[in-house]
Parts: sequence; structure tokens; C-alpha cells
Amino acid sequence: MTLSAPSTPEKDRLTALAASRYRNGQKLSASWNEALDAILSHRSVRSYLPQSVPDNIIEIAVAAGQSAPTSSNLQAWSVIAVEDKDLQDRLNAVAGNQRQITEAPLLLVWLADLARSRGIATEKGRTADGLDYLESFLLGVIDAALAAQNAVVALESLGFGTCYIGAIRNDPEAVSRELGLPDGVFAVFGLTVGYPDPARPADVKPRLSQQAVLHRNRYDPTAHRAALVDYNHALGSFQREQAMPPADWTEQVSSRIGTETALKGRHVLKGVIRKLGFTLK
Repeated sequence: MTLSAPSTPEKDRLTALAASRYRNGQKLSASWNEALDAILSHRSVRSYLPQSVPDNIIEIAVAAGQSAPTSSNLQAWSVIAVEDKDLQDRLNAVAGNQRQITEAPLLLVWLADLARSRGIATEKGRTADGLDYLESFLLGVIDAALAAQNAVVALESLGFGTCYIGAIRNDPEAVSRELGLPDGVFAVFGLTVGYPDPARPADVKPRLSQQAVLHRNRYDPTAHRAALVDYNHALGSFQREQAMPPADWTEQVSSRIGTETALKGRHVLKGVIRKLGFTLK
């Protein structure tokens, strides 16, 4: 009789995390640690308890954000913690009145912030022509995204739920007015934060198989094809478990990119960004 090697709690945990994330037999092998667990366990939380987020937690989230990489150490981002419910409601109107914004006690709005850099240059009597180029806008957006994702990992490790809100970009001018943003500052996305409601738990949403997204040395434009049928099946089982309306992922993708209307006002984003003080040469 051949005995199999005993499993370890760490190996079992990685197996469970892989099963939740992929639902396709994908194996993961590494030394388990709490950071990996927090990252691989991510799920978007849309149901919150009516309990405020303590100030020290906001400060930890910002510290985590500031611990992310930043291009040339320019630190070209800022974040606004929105706790005023009336202001949240007005921002929610821009975002299409989403349940998670209504319920969350905290909305963090992450900003690409070139105003601070321009102000520094002005104070030193120097020009800031480099900020007028698309590269600088991208730099601010990327810095904000890196910082926010670090904050998400930190918040979730402490038991908080989060959900990104891209619909903040539906009307950047309205958001800018509500938040008093100066020229050269752009609201990239929002992030709801709060204590998850245990009565309405969120689960880990499966992702495309690694076959579809991992390329070796050169991009393979056909790599995703075999993975789509399996992914639609995996996502369908998730939707049933979460009592969500069934939706084929490939249909969702084609609908989301199919028309100008599907962009929900963001088709004019380039012009609006220029109005907000970004030249985008």
C-alpha cells in the first residue's frame, strides 16, 4: 500500500485559494504567507454594516498607498476621504446610484495630482512644461492606481471590504466641482470602504485562466480562445451561487465596448480632461 505525502495547512490553503480564483484545476505552489492569502482572497464587497471606518484605519490605508512604487518619486497622486453622506449621495448620482456607495461609510476618491508638482515648480520660479504631456497624465493615473491597490490589500488584511468605483469618471467636471479640485487634478476612481455585512457575504469572483493572460517572451493573439468557454462556465457557477443574473462574459465584454453609449458619458473624456487643466500633448 502506497501512502500519499501528507498535506500541510499551507498547501491546502493555496489549493483552496486557487480553486476559488480559477475553478479550473489551476495549481499554485509557493510558501504560503498572509500577504499571499490577502491578495488571492480579494473580492469586491458591495454590502456594508452602518459603522464608520476609524481614522487610524484611513491613515493605515494611506500609509500603505504611500508605500507603493511611484515614478521618479514624484508621488503624483492624492486621495480624498469622503465621509459626508450628502456629498457621497451627490457623487453617487454621478456614478449611477450604486448600492455600495449608498451603504459604505467611507468613499475614497483617488486622484492623479499634477497640481502639487506644478506648484512646486512655480514656487521655485521654474517652468513645468513636462506636465503638459500625456506621459505626465499617465504617470499620475498609474501612481494613483498603484497606491490604491496597496491600500486595498491593507484594508482587506484588516477585515474591511472594498469596491472600486470606475463610474466616478462618468462626469469628471461634476466630481471636480464637488471635491473642489484645482486644475491639474483628476479623479481616477472611487473606492468604497467599510465593514462587510456578514448577512450578505461576497465571494471570490473567478478570473480568466492563466492560459489566456500569461504569455512567454512574445504575445500570442490566440492564447485566450480555448479558455473562454471554460471561463464562461466558471463565471456562470459563481453567478448562480451569488444569486446574480446569468450573464455570458464574452457577451458582457462585447456589449461594454460595442457602442459609444456603453461608455456612459466617458466617450468625451479626453476633452473633459483637457478642461481640467491637462494639456495632453
